[in-house]
Amino acid sequence: MPRGDKSAYTDKQKRQAVHIAEGYEARGMSEDRAEAIAWASVNKEFGGGNLSGSGRGVPDTQVAAQSGGAAAAVCPAAKKSAAARKGAAARGKLEKTT
Repeated sequence: MPRGDKSAYTDKQKRQAVHIAEGYEARGMSEDRAEAIAWASVNKEFGGGNLSGSGRGVPDTQVAAQSGGAAAAVCPAAKKSAAARKGAAARGKLEKTT
């Protein structure tokens, strides 16, 4: 399979890459660069194409879809760094006075 051949990708992966590229183009990025980033995102999330013979059965990582926001919000106070505790305390004081 030559470089750049997308035949090993599922229809879902192809649709996802098009959607990601459209989002980058809407923000003013060039078409070529947007497409490159979109396929890199799909590869990062799925580990490449998933059609038969191309690694099917390997679990998807879903790394690109994860965000640390929810996990960070429920971090116990004991695990927070001193700077994080100081910042949280300062924000709490600011919110109460205004």
